[in-house]
Amino acid sequence: MIVTPTALAEVLLVRPDVHADQRGFFVEVWHAGRYSAAGIPGPFVQDNHSRSSRHSLRGLHYQVGRPQGKLVRAASGSVYDVAVDLRRSSPTFGRWVGTMLSDENQYQLWIPPGFAHGFYVLSDHADLTYKCTEPYVPAGDRVVRWDDPDLAIDWPLAGSGPPILSAKDAAAPTLAQAEGYP
Repeated sequence: MIVTPTALAEVLLVRPDVHADQRGFFVEVWHAGRYSAAGIPGPFVQDNHSRSSRHSLRGLHYQVGRPQGKLVRAASGSVYDVAVDLRRSSPTFGRWVGTMLSDENQYQLWIPPGFAHGFYVLSDHADLTYKCTEPYVPAGDRVVRWDDPDLAIDWPLAGSGPPILSAKDAAAPTLAQAEGYP
């Protein structure tokens, strides 16, 4: 596998080895020793799977109290996946990075604790799976507004109209109003 730092050095793009032939493909999506050596330590305590339809936007989600690191991949479909640094003491506070994840490229994105995560669905539907370093704690669940002008995330909406949002995401505070990390 090839692991590359993104514009936010702690957010890593993982390109696993894909072994394909006429039958299909095989890809190793997690190996504790190899991923730890590449800077993705785990341990992971929870696996999640979400399915979303075209033009759905989920995020920007994060958790206070017990921040989660997430290793994200698109098991089917394609998404534009985004990580935002919410650590106020970080020199990259408020900066974001985005990348395409799809069942075709098999890329994964490592989003360390202290970052918000969101994605926009580009295919008819997309299944995202992600490994988390902390369990979900409803009392710590937080969100930052997906279209916060201070973040200026370049979502690939391209004439598709407004994204499909949950009520929680539609009412999210801006980064300036949101609870963050030290």
